[in-house]
Amino acid sequence: MIEKPDFYIDGAWVAPLEGRAHEVIAPATEEPCTRISLGGQADTDAAVAAAKAALPGWMATPVADRIALLEKVLEVYKTRAEDLAQSMSLEMGAPLDLARQSQVGAGIAHLGAYIDAAKAFPWEAPLGDHAPNDRIIHEAVGVCALITPWNWPMNQVTLKVGAAMVAGNTMVLKPSEESPLNAMIFAEIMHDAGVPKGVFNLVNGDGAGVGSQLSEHPDVDMVSFTGSTRAGKLISKAAAETLKRVHLELGGKGANLIFADADDAAVERGVRSMMNNTGQSCNAPSRMLVEASAYDAAVEKAASVANGIEVGPPDKEGKHIGPVVNATQWEKIQGLIQAGIDEGARLVAGGTGRPEGFNKGFYVRPTVFADVTNDMTIAQEEIFGPVMTILKFEGEDEAVRIANDTPYGLTNYVQSGDDKRRQRLARQLRAGMIEMNGESRGKGSPFGGMKMSGNGREAGYWGIHDFVEVKAVSGWGED
Repeated sequence: MIEKPDFYIDGAWVAPLEGRAHEVIAPATEEPCTRISLGGQADTDAAVAAAKAALPGWMATPVADRIALLEKVLEVYKTRAEDLAQSMSLEMGAPLDLARQSQVGAGIAHLGAYIDAAKAFPWEAPLGDHAPNDRIIHEAVGVCALITPWNWPMNQVTLKVGAAMVAGNTMVLKPSEESPLNAMIFAEIMHDAGVPKGVFNLVNGDGAGVGSQLSEHPDVDMVSFTGSTRAGKLISKAAAETLKRVHLELGGKGANLIFADADDAAVERGVRSMMNNTGQSCNAPSRMLVEASAYDAAVEKAASVANGIEVGPPDKEGKHIGPVVNATQWEKIQGLIQAGIDEGARLVAGGTGRPEGFNKGFYVRPTVFADVTNDMTIAQEEIFGPVMTILKFEGEDEAVRIANDTPYGLTNYVQSGDDKRRQRLARQLRAGMIEMNGESRGKGSPFGGMKMSGNGREAGYWGIHDFVEVKAVSGWGED
C-alpha cells in the first residue's frame, strides 16, 4: 500500500480539513494500492482561496518569466518520468512500455509545445494598421479549476496546467480519484520547480464532491474538464449560476473510413489504434466503416489482428494491452459486448468474459463485431474498452452520412489514396479532428471536438488562447 500526503495547497502538503478516506484499487489485482482522502467543502475553499490570493502577483509576472518557469517544470518532469510511469501502470493499468513512452511522453510533448507557442503568442499586439492607437491584450482568465480523467492522466494534466500557468492563471487541480498518484507526483514536480505558493494547488476528490464544489464556486473563473459527456453536462449546469467559462473535452465515437484504395496496412493500423490503452481513449477509431468491395477482406484482417493482440499485466514490459481501470468499467463493457450479440452483430473476435488465463483483474478480450448497423447500441454508445465495430458503406455519401450519424464529434479518420477525396471528406465530416492515412497531427495541433464531444481546444497556441481573456484597448499612445 503506497501512502502519500493528501492535498497540495498554497505551496505545502496539508492534511484534509474534512472529507473521507478512499482506497484506490489496482485494476490488475483488484486489491487496494493506495489510500487517499477525498476533500470536502473546506478543502475546496482553502485551495480556491490560495489560488485567488496568488492571482494578482502571478498575472503581473512577466511572460518571459512564466515561460522560464514552465521550462523548469519540464526539466523536473523529465527527472520524474519513471516515477510517473510506475504510478500510472499501477493505478490505471497502463502497460509499462505504454506508460513510459506514451503516457509520460505526452506530458513532455505538450509542455514543450506550450513553451514554443508562448514565445510566439501575441500577448500584446496592435489591432491593425487601420487603428494604430488600439491594442489587443491577452490576459489570464483568473482562478481555473482543472478536472482531469484517469485514462490519459499526464496527457490531460499537462494540457491544462501548461496552458493555464503560462497564461498567468492560478489553478486548482482535481485529478480523478481512480488515478491520483501520478497527479500527486506532478504536484511535487511543480513544488521542486519553484512554482510560487498558491499558483498551483491540488485537492483530491470525486466528481460529486470536489468536482461539483469547484464547478459552482463563486471565486472560480473557469472550469476546464475532461471526462464523460454526462459529467460535462452536470458541470455546465453547476457553472451556469456564476457564468464562469467552461471548457469541455468529452466523449467520442470516432469513425474510421476505409476505402478500397486504402493502403495495405490501413485495417491493421485501425485495429491497433482502437485497442491502444485498452480502448480507453476518447479519440479511438471505434467505428470502422469499410467500402463494400473491400469489406469481407477487411473483416477477416481485423479479426486476425484482434485475435493476435496480447493481453497481459501492466507491470510486464512489451506491446500488450492491460486491464481496464475498474470493476464498473469492466461490467459496462461486458454489458455492451452482450448487447452487440443480442442485437445481431456478428462477433468475429473476442467476446464476453476475461481472456484465457485470467481469473482476476479487470481484463477484457480484444473484441471485434462485423455486420453492425449504425442504429445498434454498440455503434452509438461510447464503450471505452477494446471493442471495435465494423460497418459497410457503398459510396462516399453513405460513408459521410454514417460517420456523422452520432451525437459525438471528436476525431474521425480517413484511409484513401485519393487526395481529392480525402480533402472533400475532411470538409464534410463533423468532428474537431480528422486524421488521414495514419498521419498523426503535428506538434501543437489543437485537440478538441464539437457536438456532444465538447467545446474548446487544447495544445499549443489554441490551448493557451482558451485560457486567456481578450481585452481591447484604445488610446494606447506611444510605446
